Order: sequence, then C-alpha cells, then structure tokens
Amino acid sequence: MSTSAAPEASKARCGKVLIANRGEIAVRVARACRDAGLASVGVYADSDRDAQHVQLVDEAFALHGSRAAETYLDISKILDVARRSGADSVHPGYGFLSENADFARAVINAGLIWIGPPPAAIDALGDKVSARHIAQRAGAPLVAGTADPVSDAGEVHAFAAEHGLPIAIKAAFGGGGRGLKVARTAEDIDGMFDSAVREATAAFGRGECFVERFLDRPRHVETQCLADAYGTVVVVSTRDCTLQRRHQKLVEEAPAPFLTPEQDAQLREASIAILKEAGYRGAGTCEFLIGTDGTISFLEVNTRLQVEHCVSEEIAGIDLVREQFRIADGEELGYTEVTTRGHSLEFRINGEDPFGNFLPSPGTISSLRWPSGPGVRVDSGIVAGDTISGAFDSMLAKVIVTGATRTEALQRARRAISETEVTGIPTVLPFFRAVLADLEFAADRLEDFSVYTTWIENEFAARLAAQAEGATPVPAAAPAEADSDVERVVVEVGGKRLEVVLPAGLSIGGAGKGRQARRPARRSNGKSAAAVAGGNALASPMQGTIVKVAVADGELVAEGDLVVVLEAMKMEQPLVAHRAGRVHGLSAAVGQTVSSGSVICQIDEMPESGD
Repeated sequence: MSTSAAPEASKARCGKVLIANRGEIAVRVARACRDAGLASVGVYADSDRDAQHVQLVDEAFALHGSRAAETYLDISKILDVARRSGADSVHPGYGFLSENADFARAVINAGLIWIGPPPAAIDALGDKVSARHIAQRAGAPLVAGTADPVSDAGEVHAFAAEHGLPIAIKAAFGGGGRGLKVARTAEDIDGMFDSAVREATAAFGRGECFVERFLDRPRHVETQCLADAYGTVVVVSTRDCTLQRRHQKLVEEAPAPFLTPEQDAQLREASIAILKEAGYRGAGTCEFLIGTDGTISFLEVNTRLQVEHCVSEEIAGIDLVREQFRIADGEELGYTEVTTRGHSLEFRINGEDPFGNFLPSPGTISSLRWPSGPGVRVDSGIVAGDTISGAFDSMLAKVIVTGATRTEALQRARRAISETEVTGIPTVLPFFRAVLADLEFAADRLEDFSVYTTWIENEFAARLAAQAEGATPVPAAAPAEADSDVERVVVEVGGKRLEVVLPAGLSIGGAGKGRQARRPARRSNGKSAAAVAGGNALASPMQGTIVKVAVADGELVAEGDLVVVLEAMKMEQPLVAHRAGRVHGLSAAVGQTVSSGSVICQIDEMPESGD
C-alpha cells in the first residue's frame, strides 16, 4: 500500500478536544490540551462525577449511567456531548472506544477531527488475523497460527495436534491481555476457549478468537511509533513490558534492555514496514515476543496511545499526545529518527492485592502520598477520598522513574516506590518493593535477567507469598476536615457539570429551602465487607459480577470443580469448590453483583453410604 502521496490540505485544526475516556489517561490528555492551548471537554459516568479528570477539563458533561456499556462505550452519548459542547475533535485515550473503527467513522462522519489512525487501519490491525496477514506481507517475523478465527474448540484441538503445545487462544478484536488464554495441555483447551470467547465478548463486543503457537518463557518487547499522513513512520523507542500478571503489564521500561543490535534493527524495520503496509497514521505500538533462543515473533499492533507511552516520552523528550494533535491537524512529523537518552521505568499502581493472587480490590482511597525528587513523574487519575468502582480498570496511577542508566533508574525507583503510599485498599506497591530487590529483575546483563511473561505466576508469586504472613494493612487515614468558611455544591444543568462555591451555611432556595449546601461526598461510609465464611460455605474473595454459573443447586461436585466465574475490573476469577460434596443454597445468577465475603453457596459433605 503506497503512502508517499501527500494528503489533501487539512481544512480544520483541533481547537476544542472532547476526551472520550476517564481516569489518568483523561487527565493526561487534558493536561496536553492545556499545554497546547486547546480547550478540553470531559465526560463522566455517575460514579466519576467528582473524579480528577472531571475537575481538570474546561467543561464536563454527564453520560448518565454507571456501567461502561451505558457511558464510555456509548457512541451516541459521546457524540451528543461533542455536539452540545461545540467540540471539534475527539481523543479516545486508551481502552474503551480507542480501537473501535465504527467510533472513528462516526466521529469523522459527524464532521469532527479524529485524533487517531484511519478507521481502515484500525479495522485491518485491530483484527489480529488480518494483522498477521499484513505482517506477513511486510516480511515481519511470525510464529505459526491459524489463518482465520476458529469456529469452535474442535479447531483449537486440531491446531494443537498439528503444531504442538502450548498454544495461545487470543481475541481477534482486542488487546491488553483480555481474551488471551494459554493452553498447556489438551484438557485445558475447552475451558480456555470458552473463557477467551467470554472475555473477548465482554471487553470488545466480539468473541472471535484465533490460535497461534505460544513461545514459552518469552520476553515482551515493543516499539513506540508515530506516522504522519505523508508516509513518514518513526520509531520513537523500544520498550520492554515483560513483567506481567495474567498477560497484563505491571512494569514497563524504555529502551528495551538486553537487545542485540541485530534484534533492535529487526524490530524497528519490521515495525516501519507493518505500519506503512497498513497505511497507518498517528501514534501506535507494534508488539513482539522474543523467545529464549532469540527468536522474534510479531504479536499485534495497538492502534492507540499505550498506557506505557510515558517511558518513551521520558527518554525521547517528545510529548506523544501533542504529536497526536499535530498529526491529526495534518502536519508533517518533521523528523525521521529520534535520539533517546537515559532509561525509564513505569510502575502501574493497580488496586489489586498482591498477596491474594492480584485480585482486584475496589474500595475507598483513604490517603495518598506520591513520590517526588529527581527523575520522578506521577500520572494519576485519583485523589484521596475517591471510591474505586469495580466497574472499570484497576489502574489508579502510574509512577515513572528515569535515570541516566538502567542501574540509576532502578536505584531511583526503589526510593520512589518506598515514598509512595496508598491507604484504604490493597495495591501492588508491596509487589513493586519486592521485585525491585530481586536480582533476577534488577540484573545488569541478559544472562542474569530471568524474567519472562509468566514469571510472576510461575516463580515470583511463591517468594511474595512468603512475605504475606508479616504483611499488615496500613490503617486508613482519618477523614479530612471540611472547609469551615465555604461549602461546595456540584450541580448538573442540562447534563453539564457545574461546581458552585457558596458561603458556609447559605441555604439553597426554592424547593430546597432550609436544606444546607453540602460538600460533594468524597468518602464511602459503607460497612466493611463480611468475613469470608468457612466450613461448608463457599464465599467470594472479591467484589465482582458473576459472568458464569457452572453448577446447579443440588449438584455433586468434586474439590476443585468450577462453581462460578467472577469478573471485576475487567479480569475474570474462577471460583472453585473448596471441598467435595453437594451444592445447596446456590442463588448466584449471571449478571449478579456480589461483595467480598458474600456466600455463593454451601457445599455439604456427603455422608458415607451404609445401612
């Protein structure tokens, strides 16, 4: 596909940007808008009415709903806000609708500037089967995989019989580790296929999956790319994102360490060729796996800004969001190579319990303390007092640490993570403190760097568990005192959020006569979760939504049999029988929300038979 011809001159430039997202990425884009002199428009679900991104944008509009499907994934609502606010452009952030070609088309058809790649490129690269075809035409390295999505588990068995195990069952439309399951035995295939389809449908609205050989113990490396409308594709930096749990990244770094010059060149050349073949424009990431023998295999293209874009920014000195604005305005990049300096690490501060298999942990943030000092950047979407819902992603913030070398970046990271404090809910901070002290991660040469994409589950989790006995929760901070001289009221006028500051004690007139203005609630006064029941009771280990019920009331189960599957913060957690016996009192239903400690059912021990 030729991309050398210059496009028609842009008739419009971004002036007022609607940010179709939430959390730290909405904050990040809002700040880039402010830096670039652009107006910003935010949107919010009911639970995000007082969120940080809502406070930082110039205008904010309600989406009237609590779930992603009725808010941040509702194209008609977002376009209606664009119309009502007078926005002329849309930035999708990452996640939600960022890789939805139909959304991109709808934005363009509404006469707005789409700050992202062309819809055709999103279609071609978002479908991972089509992306493999593009990579093949571009000459990129690839492992064996199915040419098209598989129709059922039988085709997965056939592929495994031909190519061997382990295999990866992957959502054809999506990313971020959702809809990705690794089957290591033939017995795993049926359950893994069902789960991959279910996760893909829930996360991306489509359940098609394809299959490919899974490189065992691989590293995950990628290239941050920018492409303009004039055929220039630039690799800003490489990154390593190997430290993951459940195929979702926890720590990323740039540049990717321990690459040979030949590997670095192959990654860059393949990335440029793939994006040119796809007619790409905007910011994007080409992802690859590197096997223990040095084999490189193309994985996917993320047609959006990545969570980990920050580490590339830190070593390149380039604001990638502002580059997205320039490209959307039809400007040329003006450079073909980027000189990087130093080394940068990013730590995703997730609301998950590292001592409990990284289970999501919704709740209320009691207090926050972020690090500072040389080389430290914090991108956060939360403030103290925020209640973290189980309806959205578990990431709260990112701590990015940069040094002249990887060694110096690691030294600064140990200091920065030790300074970071989040109380009120479990977070991954204890994990980061432990992994930064681990010589297998903090190695200074490839021979000693033993980390691979499932290293946490296979090896490091056991080391972390050894610390669990001594781990004690940090007590929640006391609520802050309300201002004594003023009171704040958040109101919505025609769905637009407005915050009114009034003298303390001033009543709000009309129907509310005698009702005092109140500070918007920032803290939850809900009771603590019930204790997990013991004995016969099988209880939920987390707050979540039931997405599958595998047994019926009265059914006999063996220890380890699947009972229900819970979903929280976009992750699935199977809940299995803790003992053999007969199920009774099962009231769980698909779509039901349960709290941590809620009893799912009783499993009664069967009496020994005899007369």
